[in-house]
Amino acid sequence: MSQAPVTVVGIGADGWPGLAPGSQEALRRAEVIVGGPRQLDLLPPDCAGERVAWPSPLRPAVPGLLAAHAGRRVCVLASGDPMFFGIGRTLVDALGTADGLRILPHPSSVSYACARLGWPLDDIEVRSLVGRPLGALAAALHPGRRLLVLSAGADTPAEVAALLRDRGFGPSALTVLEQLGGAGERRVEGTAEDWHHAPGDALNVIAVHCRRAEGALRLPLTPGLPDEAFEHDGQLTKRHVRAATLAALAPAPGELLWDIGGGSGSIGIEWMRAHRSCRAVTIERDPVRAARVARNAETLGVPTLRVVTGAAPAALAGLPTPDAVFIGGGLTAPGLLDACWDALPDGGRLVANTVTLESEALLTDRYRRHGGDLTRLSVAHAVPVGGFTGWRQAMPVTQWSVVKRAESEVRAETVVTAAESVVRTESVVRAESVVTPAEGETDA
Repeated sequence: MSQAPVTVVGIGADGWPGLAPGSQEALRRAEVIVGGPRQLDLLPPDCAGERVAWPSPLRPAVPGLLAAHAGRRVCVLASGDPMFFGIGRTLVDALGTADGLRILPHPSSVSYACARLGWPLDDIEVRSLVGRPLGALAAALHPGRRLLVLSAGADTPAEVAALLRDRGFGPSALTVLEQLGGAGERRVEGTAEDWHHAPGDALNVIAVHCRRAEGALRLPLTPGLPDEAFEHDGQLTKRHVRAATLAALAPAPGELLWDIGGGSGSIGIEWMRAHRSCRAVTIERDPVRAARVARNAETLGVPTLRVVTGAAPAALAGLPTPDAVFIGGGLTAPGLLDACWDALPDGGRLVANTVTLESEALLTDRYRRHGGDLTRLSVAHAVPVGGFTGWRQAMPVTQWSVVKRAESEVRAETVVTAAESVVRTESVVRAESVVTPAEGETDA
């Protein structure tokens, strides 16, 4: 690993003239300059350092490349701001610290785009499609919202337009901003539903002003999406129960969920929609349903949902440690509850739903052993009854939710409970000792 600091220089489409004097000096003094071919071509001849193009794939090559030039003055070129969806993060991860880096940022393409459009930078959402699935953009689509999409290439605008049409946002306004800050800067506008522009420059940012088509399904941020948002065969945690289940699971940024007995994948999908850094693994033994889970995840903006086809608990082997577990099916499978409980770290959450008496008996037993909350969820819907309206009751759902506590905490509570029991017993004995003579005197 390099002993000398690695200088990371942000550069824009305006190239060398757009760099601050400090960035230019760092590049002139560099013995090695690493970057993409387009970036390297922006440098003048007096940047005499050895020019090294990034290999592909880039991320696994970083440690070896830095080690190969250890002790030399290394400059790394980055597009715009190196720490905003840039190479800076990769370098920090490779070095394990930012101490070995000197970062000289340049205005990002997002800053340029907001300046051109008059959009407040703090009021937009940025999504990158560089090395990321297009379907993830769907989770950010809400009427009136403004998005800036970092493009993966010249074909990305047309792909974004097609996704918007498919997800019910065809009327959305699109503005493609090419070569921002450079001599070749260009602006192309239209709507997703009538986008017909030919591919332009590969260096572009896509601005989206979201507008939902009339009649398109509204997908809120709160848990409990409409049931019709999911493709399903009846194996679906229904909307009201799903909302209560997500509330009990309590997703937080960066956490991982095991969704066991995925069905349509609704719990895992809504968990991931809670925050873009939430992760989930859905375990579904039926291959047809597993494929359906993947389609729902793509449609609803969380294409990175991992789907494991297999039966739990065997299918749980080798999965990363979860922060929470949901069991929506297969509760009576031998060893499943124990496997899930053992996999959870201290502070992890487990939520299990059932409609059968056999599974309810299991949950009641675990409630006695581990505590938590045992809840009966009952939902009724108004339906026509002749010329009138009545209630149709859905099957009640028994839900057990619990937070796993450390064994030391459980033992301490057990000791306290036992001590309180002794105190209560001694108090009763003393009270009886006092009362008995009085009763004897009265009898006499």
